[in-house]
Amino acid sequence: MFRPCIDVHEGKVKQIVGGSLGDDPTELRTNFESDRSAGWYAALYRGDGLRGGHVIQLGPGNEAQALEALAAYPGGLQVGGGVGLENAGAWLDAGASHVIVTSWVFREGRIDHDRLRALVRRIGAARLVLDLSCRRRGTEYYVVTDRWQKWTEVALGPATLAELAGSCAEFLIHAVDVEGLCRGIDEELVRCLAEWAPIPTTYAGGASGLADLETVTRLSGGRVDLTIGSALDIFGGRGVRYADCVAFNRRWQSGSRPNAQ
Repeated sequence: MFRPCIDVHEGKVKQIVGGSLGDDPTELRTNFESDRSAGWYAALYRGDGLRGGHVIQLGPGNEAQALEALAAYPGGLQVGGGVGLENAGAWLDAGASHVIVTSWVFREGRIDHDRLRALVRRIGAARLVLDLSCRRRGTEYYVVTDRWQKWTEVALGPATLAELAGSCAEFLIHAVDVEGLCRGIDEELVRCLAEWAPIPTTYAGGASGLADLETVTRLSGGRVDLTIGSALDIFGGRGVRYADCVAFNRRWQSGSRPNAQ
């Protein structure tokens, strides 16, 4: 199914080419900057009954926008970006259904299991989403952290996902190499996630139209959800109408299973 998103950068709702989000601001490639607030988008998603979307803070200075979104849709959105042990509980108290954590549970390119266990003790696995966004190197996909600029030694695979599934409720996985390009999804990664992931998983990256939503649903048998960003008309895109994504979800939830067989 379709999962909505709200990406916030420098206090504005934006759509950014993921791989360009580094330390050099001259390399940043922005597809869209909205004149509407994160709260406006959250209220839209609430009105259409879309749950499980994510609010991602792309760097510092975005807390006010994230809080506005959570206030507009309490219990309906996940929040990530700079989340760790010290502030995870505060984000949940502010209305997030889950917190999304990546960089904080990785140190020196590896999963810090002590940190992960401490976080689970603090908030519970049922309210934690692990962001395992990745880039391809050779034939494997490796988790990348810190605005997707740092490679880790952790390769995605059935053993890794099975191990981490016991510590969280969901996985969020951006295909960073195609994120924001609107040139189509990484179908091989979607197939792998459908086979490997034992818990709910959302894929993001490269979606260019409604056909990609149908493809992810078909390839995964409905086990992997899709986030669409830059291609959506509400983010200035021309590839797919937001209304069509809402309609897709309603057909799926009604049991008609569009294009999923």
